[in-house]
Parts: sequence; structure tokens; C-alpha cells
Amino acid sequence: MSFTPHGKHLIAGQWSAGDNHFTSEPAHGPAHQFSVGTPADVDAAVQAAEEAFWSFGYSSREGRATFLNTIADEIEARADAITEIGTQETGLPEARLQGERGRTTGQLRLFASHILAGDYLDRRHDVALPERAPLPRPDLKMIQRPIGPVAVFGASNFPLAFSTAGGDTAAALAAGCPVVVKGHSAHPGTGEIIAEAIHAAIQTCNIHPGVFSLIQGGNRAVGAALVQHPLIKAVGFTGSLAGGRALFDLCAQRPEPIPFFGELGSVNPMFVLPAAAAARGAEIGTGWAGSLTMGAGQFCTNPGIAVILKDQADAFVAATTTALGAVGAQTMLTDGIAAAYRDGQARIASCEGVQEVLSNSHAQRNASPFLYQTTADTWLANEGLGEEVFGPLGLVVVAEDLDQMRAVARSLQGQLTCTLFMDEADTAVAQSLLPILERKAGRILTNGYPTGVEVSDTMVHGGPYPASTNFGATSVGTLAIRRFLRPVCYQNLPDSLLPEAF
Repeated sequence: MSFTPHGKHLIAGQWSAGDNHFTSEPAHGPAHQFSVGTPADVDAAVQAAEEAFWSFGYSSREGRATFLNTIADEIEARADAITEIGTQETGLPEARLQGERGRTTGQLRLFASHILAGDYLDRRHDVALPERAPLPRPDLKMIQRPIGPVAVFGASNFPLAFSTAGGDTAAALAAGCPVVVKGHSAHPGTGEIIAEAIHAAIQTCNIHPGVFSLIQGGNRAVGAALVQHPLIKAVGFTGSLAGGRALFDLCAQRPEPIPFFGELGSVNPMFVLPAAAAARGAEIGTGWAGSLTMGAGQFCTNPGIAVILKDQADAFVAATTTALGAVGAQTMLTDGIAAAYRDGQARIASCEGVQEVLSNSHAQRNASPFLYQTTADTWLANEGLGEEVFGPLGLVVVAEDLDQMRAVARSLQGQLTCTLFMDEADTAVAQSLLPILERKAGRILTNGYPTGVEVSDTMVHGGPYPASTNFGATSVGTLAIRRFLRPVCYQNLPDSLLPEAF
């Protein structure tokens, strides 16, 4: 089935058009016009979300689970049309979009099962001790409760799994929080068809229409209006460091500051330890090249940095270079992302002490891999080398000895992931690095590449700043639901007044 976008916002169950429009810039296929959002659209959507909260926020877990599963059903019913518009807008291959759609519906269904189990509520009970001396203890019960309307900003690099019905939206709805999504202008048609699926689920489940709204396009004033609206209680964001930090600051400056759960940037360093490098350095380098260029390097877990000892670097670098040389140009998500990649590559290339190992040409919306090498001394003297370049660019950092490798680890900013490539003989070295890396990253891997993120109970997709703005949270996995809950203690309340979950 084919899909032609109508270009409207979905606000409280109504499709509405604005006076101004923007034209999409697909990688291929037809362009379409979409309405530009306004602060007035934001206010209408948020007011409706607040009204919806009085019913949805106090709905049963069974009802919300049915709603999440119905959204997944409606997305699958539009599978072919989603793939068609998604590939046109982003340039991503069909297989990637199909896999991402499966991840999107899978996490909706996982969250539905998770809330039915009830563990996320963290229910606690201290029974009354009326005879306790010197003071009696009242009956105390604690449970997690939804916080209210949540704002979600769609991500450019995951048009399904991190956007309209992605992890932030699914987690908020699972918690009982209505959602207002600011769609990403890189894939507005994909956002629209997913919004249609959510709208159909709302109607099927007879839920208040204010539980979900999608506002397309708009300038920075729209994003600012959304995070500053007094009825918004939290924000989910995946994007650039500059854009995320600006929104984070606005959240903090509100009369009522609210949490900003932003994922902003990570270089995801790999440490290739001596025994592993000696036994299979070339193999690790070849694998790194595949991970580095997957999806044109447009993954938040793209491993852009590899750290290795000087006397073991040659074989690793040679194998990486050969593997990268076989990778052709790939289409990036937007012209702006491609331009930013070119700027980042030029910045790295211009750094004193950085050696170019593999160069390529790239123009317009295409990206080709680049590989650079530098010393640990140069890395430690130049903080800019640790800034993310979003695309298929790798930097090998060569350390003189293990002490210098540990110094590189200590110099890192916050990361989503850090990886140890090790053999059994590397255990002592790994033990010395692990306490450092635990302070730097939300996920630590051994002998694997971080570009695959499992949606599960144990996954942590977050880390210290600037990887994310809240190191105690994750945007992937069932723990993501806890971002949109807060604990409430009930003292001596009769059972008739307690939440249904008790």
C-alpha cells in the first residue's frame, strides 16, 4: 500500500493545517509539503494532554498495555507504506527500516508486558507499629506514579525507534503520561504515518484524544515553547550537543525546573588490550571498520575511537584501512548532517599531530570513510579530538604503554559505551581499566562492537554528560519507563483511596 502525506499536525485527535509550510527534502522520491508548527499549536496540544492525564494517568495497567499493543498492531498494518516513505525520506535501505520497525513494535509490546508484571512500580510497605516506643510508626506505602504530560523530540537517525512512537513515547505512555511529539523535519512523512497508527489505536481503545499529539516542523521557537510550557513535566530528546544543551538550559531556567532526558553525543571508545591485539589485532580492526561504517556511521553508539599500544598498532591500522577502503560512499540522513560530517572531518584533519591514514572524497549528501591516527600525547593535549564526528570517521589513538592507555581512559568525557577487546591474559589490565570506564560510560562491552542495542530489562543507553544529561536514566529498555514516574508515599490511607496498583 502506498502513502501520500497530507502534511498536517495531529492535535488532540484532529488533523490541522497551519498557514505556513515547509517542503521535505527526501533522499529520493517525491517531496511533500508540511505545515509549520507554532507556539499556539504547542499550547493546544499541551492543554489537551493535561486534560487527558486526568483519565489516562489513572488508567489501569491492563488498559495501557492494550493501548501499546494496539499501536504496535496499527504500525504493522502499515508496514509496507512505512518502509516506502521512510526509505524515500532518509535514504536508509529497506532492510534497515524493516528492522527498525520491528524494534519499534517490539519495544511497545515489551513495555506492555513489563507494566502488567508491575515490578516497575517499586511498591513498598512498612506496616504500622502502634506499640513502638518511644514513638509509634504509621502505616506507610510507597509506589511510583506518572508525572504528567511529556514532550518528545524526534531523532534524525532513527525515524521509527527514536521518533514518533519510539522509546521515549512508548515509555511515557506505559507510565501513564500523555505525549506531545515535535516531529523531526528530516522525516515528516514517516512521522505522519506513525501518528496515524497511534490515532487509530486511540480510537480503537476509546482513549482521550489528547493522550498524543504530533506537531510538525517549526523553528526553534516551537521547541522552546514546548519545553517551557508550564504543563509539561519532562522532556525526552535525542540529537546534537548544541541543540540539546540549549533545551536543557531552558528546562532548568523555568519557574518550575523539569528533568530533561537528553542523549547528546558519544565517541564510544574501544581499548584493544595487548594479548588480544597480538592474537587478533587485524581481525579486530576489520570488525571495527564494519561497525564504524554501518549505516554511514549514523549511530549514537558508533565506535569512533580505538586505543592501542604503539608496538601493536600497525597490523590493526592496516587491516582497518583495507576494510574501510572497500566501503563506498553512503547516503546520509540529511544534507545538514552530511555538511556537519564534512566539517567534523576537516576539523580532525587540521589538528596538529594527527596523521591521515585513509582519505576520501565526499560531496552533497554522501559520506565516505576516513581514518586518522594520533599519539596519546596529542590526544591528551587536545580536548577537541574527543568531540563526536557523526559519520564513518575513525581515530586511532596510539599509547606508549599501559599507563598512558589508562590516562587516555581517565581523560574521556561521558560516553554511552566503552569497549574492552581482551583475551584471558589481559585480565589484570582490564581490571585496572574497569573502575575508570565504569565512571565514564553507561554500558561496558568486552569483545564486541557497541552498534547493536538490545531492548531489554537490563539495557542502559545513557551515560555521564555529554553522552546524556541524566546519568541515572536510560532511553532504551524497560528502565526507561522510570524516567516518567515519581515516588509517592501514602501514610495511613484506607485501601479504598490507594492507587489501583496496590
